[in-house]
Amino acid sequence: MRLKKIMDTDQYPRDLFLLLFVGGLFTLSTALSNTFVNIFLWKQSGKITDIAFYNLSIVVMQPIAFYLAGWFAKKIDRVIVLRIGVLILALFYIGVLYMGSLASNYIILLGAMLGFGLGFYWLAFNVLTLEVTEPETRDFFNGYLGVLNSLSGMIGPLSAGYIITRMDKHAGYETIFTVSMVLFFVAVAISFFLNRRKADGRFGIREVLQERKKDKAWLQLLRAHFFQGFREGTFVFLIVIWVYTASKSEFALGTYGFVQSFVSFVGYYCVSHYLTPRNRMRAIFTGGLLLFISPFMLLFPVSFTLLVVYGVSVSIAYPLLLVPYVSLTYDIIGKCRGIHEKRIEYIVVREMYLNAGRIISIITFIIVVNLLSQEKGIPLLLPILGAGHFLIYFCLRKVSFSKSSSQKTIELAESQQDGNNPNKQ
Repeated sequence: MRLKKIMDTDQYPRDLFLLLFVGGLFTLSTALSNTFVNIFLWKQSGKITDIAFYNLSIVVMQPIAFYLAGWFAKKIDRVIVLRIGVLILALFYIGVLYMGSLASNYIILLGAMLGFGLGFYWLAFNVLTLEVTEPETRDFFNGYLGVLNSLSGMIGPLSAGYIITRMDKHAGYETIFTVSMVLFFVAVAISFFLNRRKADGRFGIREVLQERKKDKAWLQLLRAHFFQGFREGTFVFLIVIWVYTASKSEFALGTYGFVQSFVSFVGYYCVSHYLTPRNRMRAIFTGGLLLFISPFMLLFPVSFTLLVVYGVSVSIAYPLLLVPYVSLTYDIIGKCRGIHEKRIEYIVVREMYLNAGRIISIITFIIVVNLLSQEKGIPLLLPILGAGHFLIYFCLRKVSFSKSSSQKTIELAESQQDGNNPNKQ
C-alpha cells in the first residue's frame, strides 16, 4: 500500500517505478551470468585475446543495433523496442545453453547477438529514462537504479559462484544461464504495464551530429562519453579474467563481485541522498580521479587480495562519478535543440561515441598484447586506458547550472575555469 501511494504521486510517476523494476531485473540477470559468460568462454579457449574479440564483437554491434532500434522506435514504439531487446538477450542465453562446450567456436556470433540485444534494450531504456524523469527526479531515479544495480551485484555473482562450485561445473553454468533467461522474460512481462510511447517525425541523425558545431555542451558531452568508453572497453573483461586466474574459483569470483557491489550499494545510497546539483562536478572530479589512480595498484604482482582492494576503491568511485554524470547527461540532452522531435537520435549519437571509445580501447589492447605479449603489454596499457573516466571531468568542467523561473537549465560557462579545481563548475 505504501509503495502504491508513492507511485501515485505526481512527483514520482508510475512509469518511473516500473522502469526501475525493469532495470533491476535486467541488472540482476546480467549480474548472475555476464561475468561467468566471459569465464565460461575463456575456460574453453584459454586465450585472453579471444575474450577481447568476443567483447569487441559486442561493442561493434551495439552502435549498429542502436541505429536500427532508433529507427524502429520512431516507426513503432519505445516500449516494444525495449521488449525486443530483452527477448534477444533471452535468446542469447538459449544459444549459449544450446552450444554448450562448443560455444567458444562461435565467439564472434555470440558477441554480436549480445551486442544487438543490448543495443535495443539500452536505446529504449535511455529514451524512456529521459521521458519519465525530470531534472528534479533524475538524481532520485539514477541513485536508486544504482542501489538496485548494487543489490543485484551482491546477489547475482555470489549466488552464481556458489551454484557453479556446488554442482557439476557444466550443470552449474547451465543453471545460472537458465535463470537469467527466465528473468529477462519476467522483465518483458512487466514492460506491458508501461504506457505506450510513440514518436513522430522522420528518423535521421545528421542534424544531431551537426548540432555539435552549434552546441558546445553537447559536443563536450560526446567527448566525455568517448573517454568513458575508452576505459570500459578493456577493463570490463580484463579484471574478471584476472580475478578468476588469481583465485581459480568461481565462488571467489562471486565473492569479489559481492564485496564490490556491497561497497557500491552503500555509495549509491549515500550519493542519491546527499548529492545536490551544485555539487555534481565536484563528485565527478573526485570519482574520476580515484578511478584514474586505482589501476596503478595493478602494476604490482597481481593477487586476489590486491584485486579485492582494487575492487573496493573503484566501487567507492563509481557512485561518485556515475550518479551526477548520468543526471548531467540527461539534463544536457534535455536542453538540446529539437529534443522533442529528436530525443531518440540524441541517444543514438551519444551511444555511438561511447562505443567508439570501447572499440578503440579493445583494438588497442589486442594490438599491444600481440606486439609486446600479455606480460609486457597490459602494465603499459592500464594507466593509459584507466585515465578515461578522469578525462570526463575535463570535458564537462565548463558546463554550469543556472536557475531560471525556478527550473534548472544547462549553459556553457562564459568564463574560463580552472579544470583542476573541483569546487568550480
